[in-house]
Amino acid sequence: MSTPQTLQEETRQAGISAPLSEHIALLGDMLGEALREQAGPDVFDLVIELRRLCRDAEPDRIASAFAEVAHRIRPLDLETITWLLRGYTALFHLINKAEQQEIIRINRERALHSNPDAPRPESIAEAIHTLKQQGASLDDVLALLRRLDIQPTLTAHPTEARRRSILFKQQRIAALLHTLRYGKPTPEEAERILAETRNQIRLLLATDEVRPERLHVEDEVEHGLYFVRHTIWHTIPRIYRDVQQALAQYYEAHVDFPVFLRYRSWIGSDRDGNPNVTPAVTRHTLLVQRRTALELYLTALRDLRRELSVSDQQVPVPDALRASIEADAAAISLDPIRLRQYQHEPFRLKLSYLIARLERLRARLDAPAASSPAEAYTSTDFIADLRLIRQCLDACGLGEVAHSGPLSDLLVQAQTFGFHMMALDVRQHSRVHEEVVTTLLRLAGVTDDYAALPEAERQRVLSAELANPRPLVPRGTDLPDPARSVMDTLTVIREAVAHEPLSIGSYIISMTHEVSDLLEVMLLAKEAGIWRMDGDTVHCPIDFVPLFETIEDLGEADAFMERLFTHPIYRRHLAARGQFQEMMLGYSDSNKDGGYWMANWALHQAQDRLGRVCRRHGIDFRLFHGRGGTVGRGGGRANQAILSMPSACQSGRIRFTEQGEVISFRYALSDIARRHVEQIVNAMIRATSRPYDGDEAVPVAEGAPEHALMDRIADRSMAAYRRLIEDPRFWPWYTKATPIEHISRLPIASRPVSRKTGGEVDFESLRAIPWVFAWTQTRYNVPGWFGIGEALQALIDGEPGTLDQLRAMYRSWHFFRAVVNNAQREMARARLPIASRYARLADANGHASPIHDLIAADFERARNALLRITEQEHLLDINPVIQKSITLRNPYTDVLNLLQMELLHRYRQASEQERPSLRRALFLSINGIAAAMQSTG
Repeated sequence: MSTPQTLQEETRQAGISAPLSEHIALLGDMLGEALREQAGPDVFDLVIELRRLCRDAEPDRIASAFAEVAHRIRPLDLETITWLLRGYTALFHLINKAEQQEIIRINRERALHSNPDAPRPESIAEAIHTLKQQGASLDDVLALLRRLDIQPTLTAHPTEARRRSILFKQQRIAALLHTLRYGKPTPEEAERILAETRNQIRLLLATDEVRPERLHVEDEVEHGLYFVRHTIWHTIPRIYRDVQQALAQYYEAHVDFPVFLRYRSWIGSDRDGNPNVTPAVTRHTLLVQRRTALELYLTALRDLRRELSVSDQQVPVPDALRASIEADAAAISLDPIRLRQYQHEPFRLKLSYLIARLERLRARLDAPAASSPAEAYTSTDFIADLRLIRQCLDACGLGEVAHSGPLSDLLVQAQTFGFHMMALDVRQHSRVHEEVVTTLLRLAGVTDDYAALPEAERQRVLSAELANPRPLVPRGTDLPDPARSVMDTLTVIREAVAHEPLSIGSYIISMTHEVSDLLEVMLLAKEAGIWRMDGDTVHCPIDFVPLFETIEDLGEADAFMERLFTHPIYRRHLAARGQFQEMMLGYSDSNKDGGYWMANWALHQAQDRLGRVCRRHGIDFRLFHGRGGTVGRGGGRANQAILSMPSACQSGRIRFTEQGEVISFRYALSDIARRHVEQIVNAMIRATSRPYDGDEAVPVAEGAPEHALMDRIADRSMAAYRRLIEDPRFWPWYTKATPIEHISRLPIASRPVSRKTGGEVDFESLRAIPWVFAWTQTRYNVPGWFGIGEALQALIDGEPGTLDQLRAMYRSWHFFRAVVNNAQREMARARLPIASRYARLADANGHASPIHDLIAADFERARNALLRITEQEHLLDINPVIQKSITLRNPYTDVLNLLQMELLHRYRQASEQERPSLRRALFLSINGIAAAMQSTG
């Protein structure tokens, strides 16, 4: 893509580090070579020229530079435009991987320069070292670790625009770069690595960016499991080794502690608005996950069998191992050859029996009726067998072998993943449950129109039916949809937990508004045989989780939980669940509902109040954060978000979603995955160690001046945001100025972009992901900042002393600083001169838009206010690494935007026969801008 005088100099001029600059220049040159080979020298020259026009323009000449590039693009044929898109998109794929290698390099450098007194920042060692410095004893640390419960949750949210074919090639190129830098290759080996890298780039450029059809749910399941197999499976033991090493370093202790890190998944079980997630799909997902777990264990067991070549002729074998082998032999027949082969190697023989047991389980996956409970071998049995092997190695004098290495890793994996791999959550909209309950109660003759009842009457009817042991309808009744689908899903849940109790985690109710929303699901679970009440005792193997998503519901969440906790039947349900309650907070819909600042403040207050109400009622609780990848959907650094949470909600437990492109970024490379997870564990240790005494350590207490100021900012910013989206001119403008029409057709997920099943999509029905996706494509980034300009300027200019107060809050309050810094990052990534050109697409004559003027005016107000609060000269002066990356990326991204706008214009003028090829090019442009911005929705 470049010569040494262009891209390498450009990266260095932008202040990029020398190692990263070298990687980008190397990859850019290889891409340029591939582009010349495949598209020809004219296309290559045009790529360089268009980039140069955008790069070299002075700030006051940027608009004319964009006009010149647009003029140069206008006469190009579609094939040439497509090659330009492919070239720029491939470049960003390569830059993104080079930047990840830079993150790995920096962490390695920090590790090399760390020592026990100065451990690597944000590592597990740093967290344990901090506890030691604060005077915590070993017992204190172990008690804290036992409180931890961290559950990242993979979802299939449609925000990963790249095909798996592209991801694989990116990962291969990243591995080659890693080997080139750290593998100390000989000259001949280095040349082979470079040659393979060139070939991978050639293949990257020759691979379709756009899928030929929309993903199926089964594809999404396989996509999620790919990351489990290739990184998460191997990352988990590394995290526990880090904890063990830190305890040994700072406490000279070698002790066991329970696992505190488990993964969950929504992929294949999230039914909210996705008709493609059927009961059969969920059953298939459970089966595929179980098969994946068994195959991973079988691979690990075979590797371990090769390792544990301990002979009874060299060391005494404990009686416990011999007794266990005799019990195995009574239940399972091994090949006589294997028995003779391992007659003096009891550990290998024991492992052979374990392999045989798991092979039998795998063989029966497709014929579950063939297995009987008496023959069942559970994950608990498997863990017990692994512990027995460890104890016997200890008894043989091989303690180090027992407690470090592959056996120790396998034991951690078994405790983490069981035979189910990841517990599935089922999610469905409260409106669907209401419809199903209405149907069942009508068929049962209880009430003709449950949906029309007031809340108090609903609760009375539901409570009576929950206490009544009879079913509402006879088993096997032919129900209409959606009742049939919901009840079939609950049947899948009942069968799954009977087979593997941990295979299903929670049932989540979207758009929870009233107590009846949870009681409805409990009644449906009772009807399916999952929930039952014997006298005053409830039996139920799963949790029911309210999801608070709107600003109003977040504001009322604690009052809702107060009513729920005092409901007599629900209180008995809590007793069945060990006095434990999970509550989920929706970051996406709250932002779409109330704008950036209000959503953040409402979520922060909800966390504080939910923590307090749970503590008042003696309820053990876990907050589940439904965060997306972009700032507008709750994105940002997960560890900083944890440290920003109020102490009232720091229970030691946490869940958070890992969505779409976030999964690919965080889990594609093992070193990045390990860094991400260790930062979360570090933050959870630090946050959980803070004592909670009922008084908040940061200024959120109602009545405090800071609290009142935050309320005023939130109210003003939401008012500004609502004026924008409720302006009658807004929605027609949005649909014409952004590529939302094409985003909705992008074949990147199984889920529709709207909850509407038919008719035209409107603001209310459009999901939050495509809403944010379109703003990101046009470089406005509205969900990440809009509304704060009007609010902050009015308060700073209108209330003396407010600026000093805001500066003090920025310096001392972690949450406030995170909100401000996330907003300034989104604003730094925005590009209003480009956005203004999108705005003209909404006008038939290409004139400027009043809606754009509203957005641009608030952008200037927000920029000025944030610079005054943070006392910076430019946005992101506090983070020069990201600032420099944006500077490097902007000229290339600008060209992608200008190409997309030309395609949008052509598409709207085209005939029906011309549109399919233009739409495919538009899909490619969307992928390219997503790669450039490193985010979608």
